[in-house]
Amino acid sequence: MIRSPLPRSRFSVNFGTLFTEIPLPARLAAAKACGFEVVEFQFPYDHPIKELKAALDATGMQLNNLNTPRGDTSRDEWGHAGLPGREADFRRYFAQAVDYATALGAPLIHVMSGGVVPGQHEAGLTTYIANIREAARSVADRGLTLLLEPLNRYDRPGNLVSRSDDIVALIDEIGEPNVKLMFDFYHIQVMEGDLLRRYERHMPHIGHVQIANAPLRLAPDRGEINYPAIFEAIAASPYQGPIGLEYKPTGRTEDDFGWMEAFGVV
Repeated sequence: MIRSPLPRSRFSVNFGTLFTEIPLPARLAAAKACGFEVVEFQFPYDHPIKELKAALDATGMQLNNLNTPRGDTSRDEWGHAGLPGREADFRRYFAQAVDYATALGAPLIHVMSGGVVPGQHEAGLTTYIANIREAARSVADRGLTLLLEPLNRYDRPGNLVSRSDDIVALIDEIGEPNVKLMFDFYHIQVMEGDLLRRYERHMPHIGHVQIANAPLRLAPDRGEINYPAIFEAIAASPYQGPIGLEYKPTGRTEDDFGWMEAFGVV
């Protein structure tokens, strides 16, 4: 039997993909009943801060991170940080994310870039750098860290940045210590591969880690990624934060944790 070097307490539940069959506040109690201690929100903005804070306090769960708002879902917006001419919208949505993160105790905010405006890829990158730099400086004294994530072009066609190597180069250009890489093994496998060496190389820039198996974004035991080897690498690395579970269950979420037993996660 495989014996995982990572205990269950190292894993955080992302409510953007797990427990979606029940309302968001109720997902906290459901995750706690399954033995988890840390959670992640994607887009909690349909629920008042007071309601979410009460659910967190009642369960004793810790919120690790949340995303900036998507924006107009009827237009399939997916963030605004890299949209030229939408700087005011970005500042407004970022301020909302800061309010939620601060009130709910989340130290990390995933800043959504948005898609590539046709013919304006370079302008989008310039806007992205300027917006992230300004945002990072505005929250540095609050202890908040901003996460930048490369989203693969199969799931998010046209996303501004889809490769971790490119995100790391942008982080270096931004030059703010509270801007880090969201290292999602799923997205990086789909776009780049070479996971173990890329994880080691990007370690100084990593602010958070998420997992799902490729190519279908299912649980870690269903796909092409060798997660026992990944867990060994994470355990041996300097990264000591939570490992976000952002995969799609095949049925009820609580029935889809069999991979933890199979991999010896206790």
